[in-house]
Amino acid sequence: MHLILCHTTADFDSLGAAVGLTCLYPGSRIVLTGGSHPAVRDFLALYRDEFPLIERRSVNPDRICKLSVVDTQNRDRLGKAAEWLDLPNLEIRLYDHHPHLKLDIPATWTQIEAVGATTTLIVEHLRAMANPVVPRPAEATVMALGIHVDTGSLTFDHSTPRDAIALAWLMEQNLSLSAITEYVEPGLSPTLQDLLTTALETLHQSTVKGHTISWVLLETDDYVPGLSSLTSELLDLTESDGLLLANQYRVRSGGEKRLTIIGRSRIDQTDLNRLFHPLGGGGHPRAASVTLRDVDPQSTLETLVTNFKAQIPPSPTARELMSSPVRTIRPETSVGEAHRILLRYGHSGLSVLDDNHQLVGIISRRDIDIALHHGFNHSPVKGYMTPQLRTITPDTSLPEIESIMVTYDIGRLPVLENGNLVGIVTRTDVLRLLYQQHCLPKPTPRRGCIPGSTCSTVDELLQERLAPELWQILAKIAELSQQRGWQIYLVGGGVRDLLLAESTDNLLLHDIDLVVDGCYHNSTNNISDEATMTISPAVDLARSLQEYYPQARLEVHGQFQTAALLWHNHPVLNSLWIDIATARTEFYPYPAANPEVEASSIRQDLYRRDFTINALALRLNEPNSGELLDFFGGVKDLELREIRVLHPHSFIEDPTRIYRAVRFAVRLGFSLEHHTKEYVDYAINSGIYDRQRQQRNSAKIPALEARLKSELKYILQAPYWQPALHLLGELKALRCIHPTLELNQLLWRQIRTVDRCLKRFDPNHTLAHWQIRLDVLIAALSPEYRREVADIFQFNSQQVDRLLNLENAQTRVADLLPNCQQPSDYFRVFEPYDLPMLILIASHSPRWVRKQIWRYLNHWWNAKPILNGNDLKKLGYKPGPKFQVMLNDLLNATLDGIISDTVEATKFISDRYPHSRSLPRETQS
Repeated sequence: MHLILCHTTADFDSLGAAVGLTCLYPGSRIVLTGGSHPAVRDFLALYRDEFPLIERRSVNPDRICKLSVVDTQNRDRLGKAAEWLDLPNLEIRLYDHHPHLKLDIPATWTQIEAVGATTTLIVEHLRAMANPVVPRPAEATVMALGIHVDTGSLTFDHSTPRDAIALAWLMEQNLSLSAITEYVEPGLSPTLQDLLTTALETLHQSTVKGHTISWVLLETDDYVPGLSSLTSELLDLTESDGLLLANQYRVRSGGEKRLTIIGRSRIDQTDLNRLFHPLGGGGHPRAASVTLRDVDPQSTLETLVTNFKAQIPPSPTARELMSSPVRTIRPETSVGEAHRILLRYGHSGLSVLDDNHQLVGIISRRDIDIALHHGFNHSPVKGYMTPQLRTITPDTSLPEIESIMVTYDIGRLPVLENGNLVGIVTRTDVLRLLYQQHCLPKPTPRRGCIPGSTCSTVDELLQERLAPELWQILAKIAELSQQRGWQIYLVGGGVRDLLLAESTDNLLLHDIDLVVDGCYHNSTNNISDEATMTISPAVDLARSLQEYYPQARLEVHGQFQTAALLWHNHPVLNSLWIDIATARTEFYPYPAANPEVEASSIRQDLYRRDFTINALALRLNEPNSGELLDFFGGVKDLELREIRVLHPHSFIEDPTRIYRAVRFAVRLGFSLEHHTKEYVDYAINSGIYDRQRQQRNSAKIPALEARLKSELKYILQAPYWQPALHLLGELKALRCIHPTLELNQLLWRQIRTVDRCLKRFDPNHTLAHWQIRLDVLIAALSPEYRREVADIFQFNSQQVDRLLNLENAQTRVADLLPNCQQPSDYFRVFEPYDLPMLILIASHSPRWVRKQIWRYLNHWWNAKPILNGNDLKKLGYKPGPKFQVMLNDLLNATLDGIISDTVEATKFISDRYPHSRSLPRETQS
């Protein structure tokens, strides 16, 4: 006999999973081990005969050969049926969706996965069968009820796409929608309605970190079924964020007092299962319960309430949300100028300050659009701004901010501190945070983004993965930032590589980017004015850090005063480079220009970056140390192994991002996301790069080619340069260098020829291989374009000569080679050219020419005369121009096999050049 055991007080998920197993294993029977929820009881009153139920007392234990346990891992929740678990030679299979619970059932096979309902796992088995079992309508209905109830109809946090797919499949099986409607949200019984009235009258509430917490203690004569429904109803009616409902009652048999406590929570980072687990209870992080014997109900409830409050994380405040410094204008600023500023920075509104830097109004994009529509381009904004303002302080919590925005339909809230404008919180800021909290996957081992890690938080991961020496440096700079009241973040590639690391072998990141935020939030200036500061925050932190690491070299870069520390000759930290910058935003004044950079917030700093996987930040200091900022789905793209650009016009603004996309894709083994490919194609085919090339009389334009050359260098010197170049060719991205440049079959053959030559004749990399690969790319252009690109790329004179003289050299070599008979003849043809030029000639010449160049480089390239100038002097010859003639003759004779050793060489010279004042007639010619 195969029995399927539901836990005591069976809910719809337990029953639905059990019914699904009877479809999977025909002939199996379901045992309700001890009562059921009221809604389940009412459902079974009508549908009991549809399912193979059997009473526990009707089972002969000797006939049991197999047990399946659903929706629990705790033997205590199986009542007296738990005795069957100890029967000998018994196969026990267990299905559950609570991976965080402790397993204490001796199962021989388990499936415990983090889905919304155990029923989902069973439905997946049914769908995966070679000949899928189609459940009857009643069976499909109860399975659907199991998923609906345990996922809140797919609204609970632990719901997954798998639950939705399973539910959709069940809906195809002619289930009863009316039954779903009736039992998913059953009405309260008269007893529960009376208790609801009592609960509302005796409810206690308090506000903790912006969240409303409620709790109530009810006393009844005996057990009341359906308290979970009462708890959910009470949570909704009181608009609470968390609720603990306790019910003390007396068991009829024996008179023992018991206390049942049911919890519900809507607060992120709270875990009711963890709260109730020490008392023997459990459930989900957002819904759990416990039943206790002989305890003081009041003190027990108060302790749980206190512990629950302690779980509540600090609510984000305006100080963490706001963008700062704020873009401001004066009341006299024209509508047209305000419109230009909005377009430049992509804002939806501007704050208006008077001459005393006091906030006097806000003007929105809509206000400006209306003014422009009526032709008031030159009118001052003071006539169109909104002067009646709702403002907040840096300590205003996120719930308060949301309430103000919703109540007054306000899209931006100025943040004032001591009367000064220090930041602004917009709807976008709030939505980004909510999206990050509720929509983006968290980088935990269960998500599969941190393979091999035992960490449950990113902060733990940082300590586990990084080399101790590097972790100590980051901890020290976090401490220094904390002392100054600033936030410090590890950003970009360091976070990406940390999450992608496949082992815990002390990862040492050699290039680390840090961003300091919060250092300008008290400024009343509309833009950062670092010139007025004695020292920039980045330099301040770097100098302080250098005091602890004097072996590191400090460098300060650029007008914006970023700082870098470089470690040389350190046993562990050798070549470590740490860049520190203040949070910045940037604006491209026109396509392909250098960006203009200004101080901003960490959010704006991440927003200016190129790809989602590079727009990640890890907070290194308190509060919320180890917090991962992921506003754009970078973690999800790491899981999908995709390169996704942040902004549709990103490649228009900066074509070097195309090359960066290719570089990251090939190096990481990722693919370009579909829309990103479309944006690349649009940018290249838009003609914008060609138009900018034609305007190179502007001194600013060549900055683009400088960046392109830098990206090409990264690609062409990397070990993955060939697949990267292939991908650039597929994307037609070489047109960014010149609109006529494409990676066709001929050019690829030339590149491969160059690569073979370099591997064969310069294995020690005495030449810059990436530069020669770039040479062959530029040589694919028509001669009239080579000089243009070479000048913009700032090639040196030797490179320019090679590119400009390539055709002449090819013609000369091709003309002379047919007349060559002796090795010395070939030697004299190729001797005028250095190795890079010979490689370039070989790549552009037919096979028979390449064969002779290869032969020359293999056998004669490094040939030298057997005797040198010193030897000739010892033979009595006086130094002079004739030495070169003599040595050339000697080398020719050596190459042609006429002489082979010093004796023969000496005789050759003596015979050919006897000691006299004049050279033989034949040598003078």
